[in-house]
Amino acid sequence: MGFWWLPIVLGIVEGLTEFLPVSSTGHLIVAGYALGFTGEFANTFEIAIQLGSILAVVVYFRERLADMVRRFPTDAGVRVFAAGVALAFLPAALVGFVAHGAIKTYLFTPKTVAFALIAGGVAILLIEARPGVVAVTDLEAVRPRTALWVGLAQCLALFPGVSRAGATIMGGLVVGMDRKTSSEFSFFLALPTMFAATLYDAYKSRALLAEEHALWLGLGLTAAFVTALAVIALFMTFIKRHTFRVFAYYRIVFGLVVLFLFWT
Repeated sequence: MGFWWLPIVLGIVEGLTEFLPVSSTGHLIVAGYALGFTGEFANTFEIAIQLGSILAVVVYFRERLADMVRRFPTDAGVRVFAAGVALAFLPAALVGFVAHGAIKTYLFTPKTVAFALIAGGVAILLIEARPGVVAVTDLEAVRPRTALWVGLAQCLALFPGVSRAGATIMGGLVVGMDRKTSSEFSFFLALPTMFAATLYDAYKSRALLAEEHALWLGLGLTAAFVTALAVIALFMTFIKRHTFRVFAYYRIVFGLVVLFLFWT
């Protein structure tokens, strides 16, 4: 396939936006339309390169993940946390399994993304303005009931443009997590959620992922991995001193621009 630079550009877009509350899927859809890369294969490719971002989470949190694996047999706190992640994974997995086809067919358009971006931006501003009570400041203090609420919030992200990271991080803030814990929980929840969604879509669309697409996938995955790894590190530093309002303003402005450009 030609245009070798196209998967690299899309991989960078994926890596830049996957773990920020701005919607990677929404940005990839808009970028795809802007670059003339649309259709069934485009939708599948944009989901497949998420594997690069997943690998970035594993690499960034490798020491913490390894420590949890070692402590799992004897540490009740680690087991409760793992159960919470599994519980939070289920709602979106079930809804996504049922609605997967309809979502890709009817909602992967710039207009739907624009409305979701704007609505999500407003929601972030409202959540940041509320006088929240911080009760959870450590991942292993996240109880299953709290995790389930975050999992229910993740269902909103099945609508392109909402943002999986945005829905889960904001959901965590609403149920009493601080910004660091909510963001870290979002990263850990991303592992089973994105891995399952990517593999399921790849299996359903396996006829589209022909051998001649291997180079494209490799370029996209690599670009997404490198970019996402840098973004995770910067994001975890950023949230120590800042709120999420800047992402809300960005979403609203970007959503309005997309509406203006694609309305006709």
